[in-house]
Amino acid sequence: MSTAVSQTWYMTQRQLRVFARQPAFAVITLIQPVIWLFLFGNLFKKVVELGGFGTTSYLDYLVPGVVVMSALSSNMWAGMGTLEEIQRGTLNRFLTTPVSRAALMNGNVVNNGLVTAFQSVVIVLLGLLGGADYPGGVGGIAILIVASVLLGTIFGAFSNALGMLVQQRESIIGINTFLLLPLTFLSSAFMAPSQMPSWMRHIADFNPLNWAMVAGRSAMSEHPDWGDVLSRGGALLGLAVAAVWLSIRTFRSYQRSV
Repeated sequence: MSTAVSQTWYMTQRQLRVFARQPAFAVITLIQPVIWLFLFGNLFKKVVELGGFGTTSYLDYLVPGVVVMSALSSNMWAGMGTLEEIQRGTLNRFLTTPVSRAALMNGNVVNNGLVTAFQSVVIVLLGLLGGADYPGGVGGIAILIVASVLLGTIFGAFSNALGMLVQQRESIIGINTFLLLPLTFLSSAFMAPSQMPSWMRHIADFNPLNWAMVAGRSAMSEHPDWGDVLSRGGALLGLAVAAVWLSIRTFRSYQRSV
């Protein structure tokens, strides 16, 4: 177990070096969250007058949604990196070494989790600069970040499995494009659940994106509902474990095919 953990960290460091050598990429990934925060935040700031948002500031409501949406949109493309390593032959060369097969997959997942945590902290700070208030304090923010990392792990691991299965960029792009908008709008990202049509509200109850938002918003509120935090957080954790297991199993199938 200790060997697998150390090898996973080695593979994670390899991925982190790539991220560190491309600082422009980190800036680019934050452009869309900034647009959501300050363009959407100002455009729909009076929507809180409808009620049901639990706050008088739409920016307070929007920040957790933007954190979670950013985790989703950035991790959905993890499979593109896996596919690139397959096409370059890098992954196959690693198969000739004694490195743990789980480490080859989990290094990518851990790297994405660390990058997601970094992006989440930056978005929270941008919201704070824009005038957002976080009554839940540092603890609430930490829970929001953990929820976003778990969501990112789910979709990052799923994307890795997808990359090994389809091995085509066009298929990954098509599937991600198909999923991104429905997952976003069938959640409480922009609108309070009480203001959503009943059918959308019921679908949102089964949406992992919405689980992370509910857990994060509740933890950051003045009076957290720990039942919501624990139930949604536990569901995210269970789904993340299942997604990582699936990616490892898919990798072993890929290994037998080469």
